[in-house]
Formats: sequence, structure tokens, C-alpha cells
Amino acid sequence: MLAMTEAAAEAISALTAQLDEETAGVRFAMQQDENAEPALALSVAPEPQSGDQILGTDAGAKVFLEQGAAEILDDKVLDVQRDDEGQLNFAVLQQPDQPLA
Repeated sequence: MLAMTEAAAEAISALTAQLDEETAGVRFAMQQDENAEPALALSVAPEPQSGDQILGTDAGAKVFLEQGAAEILDDKVLDVQRDDEGQLNFAVLQQPDQPLA
């Protein structure tokens, strides 16, 4: 399942602050142009769409995952990183290997 860093949760909360805090979040969905490979698309959404997986944090940040996106992001971590110009961008990283219990 997609994990979320605290920095990502704070960024999501900031992005959705102008919307209904109870239902709004960011949504990952598969997007395909006519001549392009399928790609993940990220958008701010006022609420999840039917069939979306819903992830949330104790702080209230929500991520909605369309089925295809959920499969791709299953073993990933959503983070926020600063680029060379100082802008913050979401980053999808591989989850570190979990030790066997």
C-alpha cells in the first residue's frame, strides 16, 4: 500500500485547505494520450471517485487512488522534495525493504 511521509501529508493538507477538509484530497489516476504511454496524473480532488482506494493520515491528509494507479503505487512512498529552483514537488519513491517479523 502507498505510504506517505509527513512532508507529503503537510503538502496535501496545504493544497486542499481551500476545499472541504472532510472530503478533499489529491488523486492519482492513470492518464493516456493518443500517442503516449500511460502515465500517472496527480490532481486535487474535492472528493474520491467511485472505486477509488482512499488513504488518509491522522492529520487529515487524503490520497485517492484510481485502481490502476493503486496497483502501480502499491509498494511506493509519496514524499515531497525540493528541486534545483527551490520549488517543492511530489516524489514517488520505492519503499525501503521491511525486515521479516
